[in-house]
Amino acid sequence: MRAVISVASKPSANGFLLTVDENNASYAIICYNIRTYCSAGVVAVIGGKHQAELEMKKFEDAQNSSHRHEGWRYLIDKTDLKAGTNPAEATMHREAELERRESKALLEPQRPNFLSQHRHR
Repeated sequence: MRAVISVASKPSANGFLLTVDENNASYAIICYNIRTYCSAGVVAVIGGKHQAELEMKKFEDAQNSSHRHEGWRYLIDKTDLKAGTNPAEATMHREAELERRESKALLEPQRPNFLSQHRHR
């Protein structure tokens, strides 16, 4: 006899099943501008991907049309912050993390992209 263990518990807002990790992780909801790539920062930190997607939908539904027309959108990003973290604190944490990643990438030696060289022949 073989036991089947499901790691997915419930469908997300997009219809895909979530893993246990996605249900237990925290997600930052970030407001950003698709035209300027400018971030307005974290607006909430929510526990569980499904809950974060539902909360993001609430932000989108409450958004006035001029705000949306100007290019402002919302996205969710997995974070190591605790759900309920103050949005201003979460924004500072996220910006510092992005700076660390960018600095690290600049210090790493650049590897040649062989695929792009072969395409031009």
